[in-house]
Amino acid sequence: MTDETLAEAIDPQKMCDGKVCVVTGAGRGIGKAIAELLASHGAMVVVNDIGVELDGTGGDTSLAQSVVDDINKAGGRAVSNCDSVATYNGAENIIETALDNFGQVDVVVNNAGILRDVIFHKMTEDDWDSVVNVMLKGTFNVSRVAATHFRNQSSGSFIHMTSTSGLLGNFGQSNYGACKLGIVGFSKCIALDMARYKVRSNCIAPSAWSRMTGSVPTNTPEQKKRAEQRQQVTPEKNAPMAVFLASDMSRDVTGQVFATRHNEIHLFSQPRPLRTMQTAEGWTPAAIAERVVPALRHNFLPLDRTTDIFPWDPV
Repeated sequence: MTDETLAEAIDPQKMCDGKVCVVTGAGRGIGKAIAELLASHGAMVVVNDIGVELDGTGGDTSLAQSVVDDINKAGGRAVSNCDSVATYNGAENIIETALDNFGQVDVVVNNAGILRDVIFHKMTEDDWDSVVNVMLKGTFNVSRVAATHFRNQSSGSFIHMTSTSGLLGNFGQSNYGACKLGIVGFSKCIALDMARYKVRSNCIAPSAWSRMTGSVPTNTPEQKKRAEQRQQVTPEKNAPMAVFLASDMSRDVTGQVFATRHNEIHLFSQPRPLRTMQTAEGWTPAAIAERVVPALRHNFLPLDRTTDIFPWDPV
C-alpha cells in the first residue's frame, strides 16, 4: 500500500482507531493532553500516573482516574494504572493493564518524569538517582516489557519524550539533561534493533507551560517576560505529533527526533562528524595542541543553551 493509498484508507479523525496506547505520566500536562487526543482519534488508552509531586515525592492515584473519567465521558475508552515506571515490576503491571483490558498493546508513550533541579556542584546522589530511575530507567523498563509484544506481533510504536535541556543544554539540569539525551540514544538503538519487526521508535522534545516548567526562575525582567510568553504555550500543542507517530501514517518514520513548540515543528539533527584530521605517523598530545585544535576551533560549538538556540517567541 502506497502512502497515498494508506492516507485514503485512514479516517483523519480516527487515525489511531483500534490501537491500544500506554501513556505514562498522563495524569496532568502533556501526558494528559496526549492521552485525550489519542482517545479522541479512536485509541484505547492506559492512563498511567502515580500522582507524585514534581520532585517525585507523595502520590495521588485519583489523577489518572480523573483523566480516564474525562475520556470515557467523551465517548472514548480508557483505564487507569498507578504503578511506577521506576521498577521493572511496575512496568510489567502497566503493560499487563493494557493486555488485561484491551487484549494487546500497540503504542508506548514514555512521558513520565520528575525534576530535581540543582546546580551541579550542589547536586546530591539522591538528586541524580531519583531522576535517572524515573526518566531513563523508567523509559527502559516500560519499553523493554512492551518490546516482547511488539516483536511477536511485528508492529508497534515507541514515542519517547526528550527535551531541549538534553539536546541543547540548560542550567541546573545535569541529571534531567543527561536522561533526556540518553533517551535519544536509547530510541535510536531501539529503532535499529527492532526495524526488522516493523517497530518504530522516535522522540519528541515538547514545549509547554506545565509543572515541569513552572519552576523556571523568574527573578529578572527577561525571565519574567519569557515565563509570561511561555504560559501561552499549552500542553495540547504537543499532542498532534504524538498521535501521528502512534498512527500507521508514520509507518516509515523511525529513529527521528522532533521538537514541538506551539505551532512550530522542528526536526533535530543528530551527532555527526563535523571535520576530520589525520596523520600517517599518528598523533601526540603536543601535535594535537599545535595542529588539531587550531584547525578545528572554528567548528567548536558554543556553550549555549535552549534560550540561545530559540531566542524568538513560539509562533
